[in-house]
Amino acid sequence: MSESNFVDYVKIFCASGKGGAGSTHFLRTRGNPRGGPDGGDGGNGGNIILKGKKQFWTLLHLKFTKHLKAGHGEHGARSLRTGACGNNVIIDVPLGTVARDSETGEFLCEITEAEETHVLVPGGRGGLGNDHFKSSTNQSPKYAQPGEPGQEGWFILELKLLADVGLVGFPNAGKSTLLSVISAAKPQIADYPFTTLKPNLGIVSYHDNHSFVMADIPGIIEGAHEGKGIGLRFLRHIERNSLLLFMIPVDCNDIREEYRILLNELRLYNAELMDKPRLLAVTKADLADEEITRELKKELPDLPCVFISSHKQTGLEKLKGMLWEELNKSV
Repeated sequence: MSESNFVDYVKIFCASGKGGAGSTHFLRTRGNPRGGPDGGDGGNGGNIILKGKKQFWTLLHLKFTKHLKAGHGEHGARSLRTGACGNNVIIDVPLGTVARDSETGEFLCEITEAEETHVLVPGGRGGLGNDHFKSSTNQSPKYAQPGEPGQEGWFILELKLLADVGLVGFPNAGKSTLLSVISAAKPQIADYPFTTLKPNLGIVSYHDNHSFVMADIPGIIEGAHEGKGIGLRFLRHIERNSLLLFMIPVDCNDIREEYRILLNELRLYNAELMDKPRLLAVTKADLADEEITRELKKELPDLPCVFISSHKQTGLEKLKGMLWEELNKSV
């Protein structure tokens, strides 16, 4: 997916429909010139509804749709006829979409399953017709309820990618290169930090027609949990990955220290991330000979580890096997 086509944040204005008014009609026929009240109820106003679609991977389709308005309910009519309800507006969103109030930041809902729906802005209820207000002491009520007004406001939709494997590493750690080699994804690759400014998804094929989804997310820096770099946008996507693959290049100064910094940033952002299974891939392994590799293995953090080279395409099958095994431990 092109970076320019990946949109994970939109701000939209939503207005639900107002309810129709109840009718104050009275039955009048030749045989019954003084009939009782027969005013029908007003129709409900239309809702603004979020709906999950597994075919969607981005909020791009909402980027230029800033105002969404549902239909108003129609008024009630004679013969106890209820007015038609206003048309709903259904917003299709990718799985992992979170809705928040724009002014307060209040969490409203999250869409995580296909075809799941949530009413983001409810429409106003239709008013009751005068038939509801007749009684033994008031057999000819000349009043009915007005319809309730609709609601409106600005809302923020944020996408948290739902992927099996999320790549965690500093900028230029080889995340995009790995994704381009083991999947059909074509992320932008260059030898400088922050080449990746938007997340990229790739489907990784495994044995017997199995596959899993891998997410290449913009590189983290120390202080990302405070918003440094593009940290907060990065960390939001990590929350919905089943497995975290830490990637650290073999030529860094201290693999154990880099891993500690990365892990600490995740912990400071959301302590629940510490419960996710983790693997370590030491990248650019073609830059180290066997002797250096043996020495490095003695100083690695205490978690499953594999040395890989995306350039030479070594260690990749072993990596995929480790990822698949870890993903299916609880299945």
